[in-house]
Amino acid sequence: MTTQVIVLNGGSSSGKSGIVRCLQEVLPDPWLAFGVDSFVEALPARMRGSDGGITFTADGGVSVGAEFRALDAAWTEGIAAMARAGARIIVDDVFLGGPHSLERWQQALAGLHVLWVGVRCDSAVAEGREIARGDRVRGMAASQAHVVHEGVRYDLEVDTTHTESLACARTIAAHV
Repeated sequence: MTTQVIVLNGGSSSGKSGIVRCLQEVLPDPWLAFGVDSFVEALPARMRGSDGGITFTADGGVSVGAEFRALDAAWTEGIAAMARAGARIIVDDVFLGGPHSLERWQQALAGLHVLWVGVRCDSAVAEGREIARGDRVRGMAASQAHVVHEGVRYDLEVDTTHTESLACARTIAAHV
């Protein structure tokens, strides 16, 4: 069966976005890309820093409320609907809830052919990228590097610590 959805899970600054851009270039068919960062940016400004929305703590932690969860569920179902309608989809996510986050996607994508990919990166390397980017709360990369993978099983794992995005994308593409 042909893969319809590729889900990349990794911590902040692990290299997922770079891999996604490379995948869109190396895969023979057009693939749409959707990332959790874009979802968060699409939220009304009042939901950032609110109890019902999403809050980033000074140490890099992330807390989400009921309104965020409801919109996130709708976003997830919308992505699944696009895949069911024939679009090939790449998802760039951060499974802060570990196996619960995986389960949420598995339920939404039930019946579709999904390639589950873990994107790992040494926390010190991810932290260096975080500092260089300058658009993240310091500490997110280190706090997420391992926790997002706990209890999550993948079809494939790549590690961007010493491997460039293009090489990782080619590895993933070989499994599609």
